[in-house]
Amino acid sequence: MIFAKRVFLVAGVYGLLQLPPQYFLEDKLGRDYPPPVTHPEHYYGFLGVAIAWQLAFLVIARDPVRYRLMMLPAVVEKFSFGLAAVALFVTHRAPGAVLGFGAVDLALGLLFLMAFRRTAMVPA
Repeated sequence: MIFAKRVFLVAGVYGLLQLPPQYFLEDKLGRDYPPPVTHPEHYYGFLGVAIAWQLAFLVIARDPVRYRLMMLPAVVEKFSFGLAAVALFVTHRAPGAVLGFGAVDLALGLLFLMAFRRTAMVPA
């Protein structure tokens, strides 16, 4: 259970350090990686949902056995971005930085799966 607690705590803290600053970087993103954001509702909607998941990771970290089933949608959250980042990079539609962040999400998704498996052995 300690493994699961640490994995979800690290994931939640990492996400809360990485995501909120992006609320202030929409213009810079458009300059550094044109074209500018044309649908800000998608951009800010993604950030809001992603931040909500970071909070869910912190909840899971407090009691992994109790919230074990929430680990499965957490895996989907990580793999959905990670696999999309790989596909976009391979098709030359995203820069290497996106691939890097996607790789982090894929690694966290694998750790989430390991945490899910390990918490199955813990008596409730």
